[in-house]
Amino acid sequence: MQVCAVIAAGGQGKRMNSNVSKQFLTIKGHPILYYTLNKFEKMKILNEIILVVPPADVKYTKEQIIKKYGFKKTIIVEGGKERQDSVYNGLKALPKDADIVVIHDGVRPFIPVKIIENSIEAAAECDAVGVAVPVKDTIKVVDDKSVVKTTPDRKALWAIQTPQTFKYDVIMKAYEKAMEDGFYGTDDTVLVERMGLPVKIIEGSYENIKITTPEDIIFAEAFVSMGLADPRR
Repeated sequence: MQVCAVIAAGGQGKRMNSNVSKQFLTIKGHPILYYTLNKFEKMKILNEIILVVPPADVKYTKEQIIKKYGFKKTIIVEGGKERQDSVYNGLKALPKDADIVVIHDGVRPFIPVKIIENSIEAAAECDAVGVAVPVKDTIKVVDDKSVVKTTPDRKALWAIQTPQTFKYDVIMKAYEKAMEDGFYGTDDTVLVERMGLPVKIIEGSYENIKITTPEDIIFAEAFVSMGLADPRR
């Protein structure tokens, strides 16, 4: 089975109030993107990794991430305007004989390897898999005047994360259809859902944070100190 990954790393760092793209911010001496790639590079089941970055960051990424840390499986591809454009570029760069594709955010460095493996196993059987965690808070649906319309049953609500893992032909058809229709979704699984295909949810981890805002850096530093970025976990 040919298993590949697409890592989306196109963040601009606006919510970080930083001039540096968030994937290049350092945690305990290493860029965030290093920790993410290091986990995927060490996974024997993965044959190839497509890393998608903004065109302006290609040279820096090659020199300061790929060459510096000696990553051998990772190939850099230029991203597009939106995340969906970037992932689509990554999918098109994959080998045509790929069987399974793992799509992951470059700024989620604390994903346990076992969960990635679980998503691959599930996708081999179910075609499309999303990693998610049960929501902890009560969720309110409000109208345009901020008045509560309904309170959904929390037991039925899950917060989606990445990786999201698919059979290659399924996700490619879903992306091609979305691009043809001019439809942009908030994640990858929604593109499969709109094709009328089922998406299986497997449980993720609350440690699998997406580093987006300054307070996330505090958590990230603690997580690195705790060994949560170790590719053996």
